[in-house]
Amino acid sequence: MKFKIIIIFLAAAVFFGSNSCNFLEPDLEKMLTLEEVFARRLTTERYLAHVYSFLPQDIYTDGTGHSPITLRVQLSDEAYFSWIAWVSYHIVNSGDWTPNTTAYHTWSRYYIGINQATVFINNVDDCEECTETEIEVMKAEARFLRAFYYVLLVQQYGPVYVWGEEDPDNTLMGDNIDRHPLDVAIEYITKEFNAAAEVLPDEIISPAWYGRVTQGTVYAAKSRFLLYMARPLFNGNPWYVGMKNYHGEFLFPQTPDPNKWEEAAKAAKQVIDLGVYELCRTAPGTDVLLNGARSYQNIYFDRWNKELIFARWYGSGREWMVRAVPSNVNQPGVNETWRSAGYAGFAPSLKLVDAYPMQESGRFPVTGYTNNGRDPIIDPQSGYVPDGFTDDWEHPIDGGGANNAIKVHNSCTGRDARFYASILFNGMRWYNDYERERETDNDNVLGRRILITFYTGGTSPFNHSQGDYVKNGFLFRRMNNPAHNTGAGDGNWGAFSWPMFRLGEIYLNYAEACNEKPNREPEEGLRYWNRIRNRSGLNNIEDAYPEIDFMTDQAEFRRLLRMERMVELAFENHRYYDIRTWKIAEQESNGRRWGLNLLADNYEDSWERTDAIVTPIVCLPKHHLFPIQQNHINEMKNITQNYGW
Repeated sequence: MKFKIIIIFLAAAVFFGSNSCNFLEPDLEKMLTLEEVFARRLTTERYLAHVYSFLPQDIYTDGTGHSPITLRVQLSDEAYFSWIAWVSYHIVNSGDWTPNTTAYHTWSRYYIGINQATVFINNVDDCEECTETEIEVMKAEARFLRAFYYVLLVQQYGPVYVWGEEDPDNTLMGDNIDRHPLDVAIEYITKEFNAAAEVLPDEIISPAWYGRVTQGTVYAAKSRFLLYMARPLFNGNPWYVGMKNYHGEFLFPQTPDPNKWEEAAKAAKQVIDLGVYELCRTAPGTDVLLNGARSYQNIYFDRWNKELIFARWYGSGREWMVRAVPSNVNQPGVNETWRSAGYAGFAPSLKLVDAYPMQESGRFPVTGYTNNGRDPIIDPQSGYVPDGFTDDWEHPIDGGGANNAIKVHNSCTGRDARFYASILFNGMRWYNDYERERETDNDNVLGRRILITFYTGGTSPFNHSQGDYVKNGFLFRRMNNPAHNTGAGDGNWGAFSWPMFRLGEIYLNYAEACNEKPNREPEEGLRYWNRIRNRSGLNNIEDAYPEIDFMTDQAEFRRLLRMERMVELAFENHRYYDIRTWKIAEQESNGRRWGLNLLADNYEDSWERTDAIVTPIVCLPKHHLFPIQQNHINEMKNITQNYGW
């Protein structure tokens, strides 16, 4: 499939306010009238592009000037971002946020998008320059977008006010609005998705319209949404029993409905049965691990790969956005020439680093932790070696020959392809294949591979007082294409896709639902789960764990699948919502956090685990959903606040 987001600005046509109840009302003063906008094809299409513009841009983390911040990676247990000042995630991770905290709130933004979609749907029939078929397709796109903005609200806030098309004259008053029961939103969103899918094409043929919504986009969004609704947070959660809205209706389901898992399985299978998408794979070769790593990286770098169902393509025409990710996964301080090119911000947590399976056994090496989370509990059958070093080790996908061999910590040997595609670890060589002059008088510069050590006095030394330094010993490099000169700061940042929906997620959605639904189909779930593993060069999960009967052991199926999902979807904005909808965030993302001892003044000691540098994280039951912001509570006086807030 070929996808990129259309960037078209609606010149002089629409600008919408976001204060008070005005976030539900358009301000068209001194602008084109609706009749003028929808009289022509050009302005009609621009209005539709405006409706698209409310889609989240999940590469933004903080301090970018782009609001709201939609990235959730830095708020979960999969990451430890390096910046220590002027960032909003610290107040959230510390548990000190309140309904008055403004960061990350998206309530008014998405209601503006919902309103604009309704305006488009109600007026597009007036465009005489568009054919009836074109109008129906555009209307279906807007219908999907409107429903999807509700999805984004529900996953963040829980039950919401379902506006729909009931009040076209915008006469809503703040004192008569409260949230509808969650099942009302589920029914409405599902109905709208189904209606849009009946009209939309399964593929976009014309390059002029790459990035528009397809049937696959709708089914993928439906799959994720219904999966979330089937999970424990939203499906009979005891925390929310008895919670009513202003009108006396229960806001949440009062008892679990296991049939919601059946609906989630059907939705995922709808995507699969389209037969349009394939897992991204490189050309077959003899090196299974290398093929797995390149295939996994190319989900980002192969612009038109068929795994992408819906994605944002960040190319050279949008330099700042392209630069934001590669620069944040590059390390600083290697030498003066490259110092300014790396901000060292996007770092995986030590817990994520521990999670990647072993290539030979296929088993996940760490099964838990002792001593307040410091010491990993090792699966003795995995082949994982937690201590010591190996000399003259060559990176399995970067290579470079014996001259580029390193002294590697044993925990970084024998891991799966996704580990080597994603993790830049302390003591590794930073690989860059762009043709340019290299300094040759520095022992740490060997061709295009530069030794990176994060300890105090290392090549990219720890500095607690500055943000642009690694704080835990690792960087997440998967989005950094070594074919581009991202290290020199000369503007060649390359390009990449940010997957909003991809087939790999759908396979894991389907496997989970097959395991959880009343009429379990574990064999069917394993079939698609193993496709993910096999793409990375791993054996089937039942071969990795012959002692487990996956046909009968639902709990072990669940536990291991959650590990697979953490690894496969790392840094794609899933983990934050996964651990909350599973209701395990209090266990997984709460308390002391650990990293490498970068305070050490030598490489060997820097591999000791410490909590002296990284800060704790707090997640309480109330933090599973965002509070409705206080300014909205003030204007909608009878709206029901979320649990615990």
